[in-house]
Amino acid sequence: MTGAVGTLVRDGLADARAGRLTQAIGLWGFSRLLILLTVFKVVVIPGPDVTSDVEEIYQGWYEVLRSGTYPLDDVTWQYPPAAALAILSPALLPFLGYSAAFFVLALLCDALVFGLLVYAGRRRGRSMRGAWLWLAGVPLLGPTAYCRYDLMVTAVAVAALLAAVRSPLVLGTLAGFGATLKVWPVLLLAGAARGRAVLRSAAAAAGTGAGVLLACALAAPGSLAFLGFQRDRGTEIESLGAMPFHVAVHFGWPGEARMNYGSIEFLGPGVRAVSTAAMLLTVAAFGWLLVWWVKARLRTTSTTADAAFVALLLFTTTSRVISPQYMIWLVGLAAVCLVYKSTRMRKPAHLVLWATAVTQFEFPVWFSHVGDSDPLGVGLLLIRNGLLVAATVSACRILWRQTVTEPRLAAAADARIPVQADRDRTRVPASS
Repeated sequence: MTGAVGTLVRDGLADARAGRLTQAIGLWGFSRLLILLTVFKVVVIPGPDVTSDVEEIYQGWYEVLRSGTYPLDDVTWQYPPAAALAILSPALLPFLGYSAAFFVLALLCDALVFGLLVYAGRRRGRSMRGAWLWLAGVPLLGPTAYCRYDLMVTAVAVAALLAAVRSPLVLGTLAGFGATLKVWPVLLLAGAARGRAVLRSAAAAAGTGAGVLLACALAAPGSLAFLGFQRDRGTEIESLGAMPFHVAVHFGWPGEARMNYGSIEFLGPGVRAVSTAAMLLTVAAFGWLLVWWVKARLRTTSTTADAAFVALLLFTTTSRVISPQYMIWLVGLAAVCLVYKSTRMRKPAHLVLWATAVTQFEFPVWFSHVGDSDPLGVGLLLIRNGLLVAATVSACRILWRQTVTEPRLAAAADARIPVQADRDRTRVPASS
């Protein structure tokens, strides 16, 4: 009788899980159809045309790369050399035009990430929360998600983190390859465990990165030209450092916001100092991360993903540039954290999700207001960047408390127990 009841319960739970999975897949398909309608301009989103990067800039780079060289004379080429693979990838679908092929490949990468999160989330001891977060996060960012190659990079990062628990070697290999696509995936190594695991991950990342860079250098001239273009960037109007200038323009600040190195940046008195301060703040943030790595005493199954998420939050929030597509990185890593039931990153992950939703209104819907530094534009930036700062502070506190503070307190408590026991044993019994 008990066995029959147990079988019925298991069958019921299996049916419930299957129903939720079917619902998730259906919602994913419907939401991605809406994104495709926007990028193919069946449905028009207010604001600037977000597909222009693919239709004009990416396709222009595509033609240059096909000629056998990197875009040496284009200061907007600010990406590591393996980014050429993403720009050239539409050639895999020669029966489609460049833009259409790029959007289809973005959809396939989106599906890959969703599939990986579902597969990982349905395993014992894991959760489907990560898949649900990804399902919601991509459409909240809107068509921008499919109009930049960042989704492809995020797919590599998600695969690396999900493999990290079982294989530090795979983590390092994919992190190294991802870094040659867009630098930031090297942050995935922030949560690698001390000892042989971190050595294997770091060696694999370094070897893979060096190999890819060498191959790119041999394949075409100008593979490292991006370094000079990236160095000369200023403070982009969507970044945290831009907030004082948005206010200052209303009090006679003589600077201006205009196109510079492929994005709209503030130019004028004080901008260089703020840009320098942002870089110093990034260095300080990574210094804190190094201190955490040395002091961490306890690791759970989610620690690698949690630490990578914290590192990326620190990098993004202190950056001179917080472009809308950066949010897809954060959504991807937040989703991996939520796959693990041991994670405590739910609050920061949800804050990132809210920030992603606000980002679509900041760009493209009301981007003109941001450029004009009017109350609506400044208010949107204040909310989005405030949510990112809150997510960063919260995530840092959670990571430190879970891996440093609580283990230290537990060790101190364990050390006091034997002392008290010895005192009890030496106590003289009271006479009867």
